[in-house]
Amino acid sequence: MVSNTAGKVIRCKAAVAWEAGKPLVIEEVEVAPPQANEVRIKILFTSLCHTDVYFWEAKGQTPLFPRIFGHEAGGIVESVGEGVTDLKPGDHVLPVFTGECKECQHCKSEESNMCDLLRINTDRGVMLNDGKSRFSINGKPIYHFVGTSTFSEYTVLHVGCVAKINPDAPLDKVCVLSCGISTGLGATLNVAKPTKGSSVAIFGLGAVGLAAAEGARLAGASRIIGVDLNSKRFLEAKKFGVTEFVNPKDHAKPVQEVIAEMTGGGVDRSVECTGSINAMISAFECVHDGWGVAVLVGVPNKDDAFKTHPINVLNERTLKGTFFGNYKPRSDLPSVVEMYMNKELELEKFITHEVPFSEINKAFEYMLKGESLRCIIRMSE
Repeated sequence: MVSNTAGKVIRCKAAVAWEAGKPLVIEEVEVAPPQANEVRIKILFTSLCHTDVYFWEAKGQTPLFPRIFGHEAGGIVESVGEGVTDLKPGDHVLPVFTGECKECQHCKSEESNMCDLLRINTDRGVMLNDGKSRFSINGKPIYHFVGTSTFSEYTVLHVGCVAKINPDAPLDKVCVLSCGISTGLGATLNVAKPTKGSSVAIFGLGAVGLAAAEGARLAGASRIIGVDLNSKRFLEAKKFGVTEFVNPKDHAKPVQEVIAEMTGGGVDRSVECTGSINAMISAFECVHDGWGVAVLVGVPNKDDAFKTHPINVLNERTLKGTFFGNYKPRSDLPSVVEMYMNKELELEKFITHEVPFSEINKAFEYMLKGESLRCIIRMSE
């Protein structure tokens, strides 16, 4: 199957961010054909992740505009560049903000998913191959975002950032697996690894934290304690297996002491999904001595420092970190999609809103108001 647009510039609609914090504008853009080791994808569904909002607001980041955001999506391969052998036009795929070159020491290690070549780079707005953008308007380049830029009807990615999946999987559901949901799910299943009947504390009940709770539910944890400063989140969290709720604001003592009292010394596992340094410390100090494992998922502020007494480590508590739930994008994501296809993993409950592409700014409004977990954006009206 050869696309009749292969090798040609495609003109299509994209939601362009011209300035930080200003509404996206639907523009006609030109998308250049893929070069060596690149793939051009027709995006069918994309969803909004908090990371998109964070960089759109340019809070504490190097502003790079004009830019096409978006990194959670599902689509179909339109054409491939020279040297691409494991993808072909028509394949159903998930674009991913990090990659798997399959050649570096990280990719060859069973213990790491932090590819040397394709690890996330939020400052780079161009392709690795030639240092240029594949997007333009009237000859003026529009920058890429984390190598994906899925708020466009067509986009170009490095082949190592594209996961080929089961063509029967509904892209409007599994598209959410290309970032946040997999991050939380994998943090629990691949890193914390709770055993059946164990206790797990989840810090932060946004989409990533609820995915971590879903992982604990799938692992058979008997107690899943949700920790959040917003008590309104507990009702929603029950759908994801959370059995108890703690709001640190309701207690005079540190939340780690509250959890230790609730659980007879501490939980077996904890997963931190907020990025708050205080939550990170609490997540570590609330696990049981002797066997407790705490996993950090949230990204802290650059000046934060993690402080705890060394005795907490000497007493055989373990602190771990994770990136994208320790999933290798090309090797592992297809099996996560199969978890959904086999009805083990429930994705529908993460999807709270759906809008047409022309109303993409509504997705930002929902997230900024705290009303949505994931809002699916339909690319074709």
